[in-house]
Amino acid sequence: MTRVLVVDDDFMVAKLHSRYVSAVDGFTVAGVAHSGADALRAARELRPDLLLLDVYLPDMDGIEVLRAVRAEEERAGRGGAHADALFITAARDAATVRSALRAGALHYLIKPFSQAALREQLLHAASVRTRLAALDEARQEDVDRIFGTRPRASRELPKGLAAHTADLVDRVLREHPAGLSASECAEAGSLSRVSARRYLEYFAETGRAEVTLRYGGTGRPERRYRRVG
Repeated sequence: MTRVLVVDDDFMVAKLHSRYVSAVDGFTVAGVAHSGADALRAARELRPDLLLLDVYLPDMDGIEVLRAVRAEEERAGRGGAHADALFITAARDAATVRSALRAGALHYLIKPFSQAALREQLLHAASVRTRLAALDEARQEDVDRIFGTRPRASRELPKGLAAHTADLVDRVLREHPAGLSASECAEAGSLSRVSARRYLEYFAETGRAEVTLRYGGTGRPERRYRRVG
């Protein structure tokens, strides 16, 4: 379970973001803060896995909060344990985006955004955390998968792909953790095989699914897809 600290000065926005987080399997809201000082206190006491940070806070900006959290983690010497951070903010200037990423943010979502967009970034954050926790020594392919591939938000799906169908295929993948073929996905999701294959290949291209080959008797090997994260 990924524990999330939601930080936003607007009480209603924080409530909405908390609801978005709680709707994603494997995520729970550990706490909510409405100021920088409250965020630092909550991060120290709750030790969340992920911070959802707004930039605009009444006492200090979210980037300062993240830097302060990182400094406290270093002083505490927690053996590498730390909270990841995802910014969700209306701040659009390039300097702020650069500062957020340089402070160690995994990603940066500009308000307004869809629930699906936040969901994908949450899953990406959990995937990165899981991959890193499983590594003793990283191969280049491990590093490339962690740093090189970011999920596309649903609103940025390629032409011809629909967000609701992508969500359906993603759900089918989650329900079959051992993996499945395009034909099996099509049957489980009541889709055509061609349509299921398109979405599965898109997920594979964007790092949300892994492809393995199953060799049978004659003919081409069967492509099987397993959800990542």
